Amino acid sequence: MRLNPHCDQVSRASAQWLCSEGHLVEPDVTKYTTILRPGYFASSCYPDADAFHLKVCADFLGWSFKMDDWLEIERSPDVNDAWGVRDCCVSAYRDPVNFQTERYSGKMCKSYETGGPGCTERFIHTMDLWFISVAKVVENHVINDVESYIELRRDLSGCKACFALIEFICQIDLSEEVVSHPVIMALEEATNDFVSWSNEILSYNMEQSHHSTHNLVAVLMVQQDLDLQGAIDYCGRLCNISLQRFEENRAVLPSWGEEVDKDVAKYITGPLRWSFESARSFGKDAHIVKQNRIVKLLPKRPL
Repeated sequence: MRLNPHCDQVSRASAQWLCSEGHLVEPDVTKYTTILRPGYFASSCYPDADAFHLKVCADFLGWSFKMDDWLEIERSPDVNDAWGVRDCCVSAYRDPVNFQTERYSGKMCKSYETGGPGCTERFIHTMDLWFISVAKVVENHVINDVESYIELRRDLSGCKACFALIEFICQIDLSEEVVSHPVIMALEEATNDFVSWSNEILSYNMEQSHHSTHNLVAVLMVQQDLDLQGAIDYCGRLCNISLQRFEENRAVLPSWGEEVDKDVAKYITGPLRWSFESARSFGKDAHIVKQNRIVKLLPKRPL
């Protein structure tokens, strides 16, 4: 795996930004900078970015981790909180200079002025999809059927916004003809599914300890009457199917000319090693889990 050469420098700068703008105090300072390592995550996903664009992405990922925990774990907000955050953040993305707010979530939304118009609009649209899906989760705590959960998870994963960040980092602005092509859309969906189902496996232990049922493993155990290992294996099969779909579509990727093809090649790359390098899913046992593939379930926290 290649790591961006600006990783250390950007990680320090991004951690300082997150602590300052997010008004973090311990233990959150350690959690969101040293343990979760958003700078490392960005550096592994975008190894060729320059320092400026890499920091914007590292800031975004650190902000995303904080928002994700705030909405799903820390505050247990009501649906009005979730919709309020959505309205605030989307407004901040659309007008970062003039929009005023006292919400930290809105103040921390970064300006993507160096992104092309298509790239910027795709980023805002996909972030809006993420906020809407989060609000749906907050509003409905009942376990979904498998099919509807899969549809929800595709927006909830955050991958769609990260696809737009690939354009931002590479300083490209793909045409509507390219991004709406069925093969490109199929590649995006296969990638999203692989990341999503992998993350469902990786994050299940932490989420079950918080009594969260919004995880495909938990949904499968209820809807398909599977035990835990059976549900994990089912998710693993979905991951393999996603990889197969990706390779099948990559093999029939059309050509839009040499220059556009180079941009498309940049767009469809990205690794996923971070989950074992941070402690978000597995705590201090991350490297042990990576080696032996055995996860000890955490005790459930008091309600």
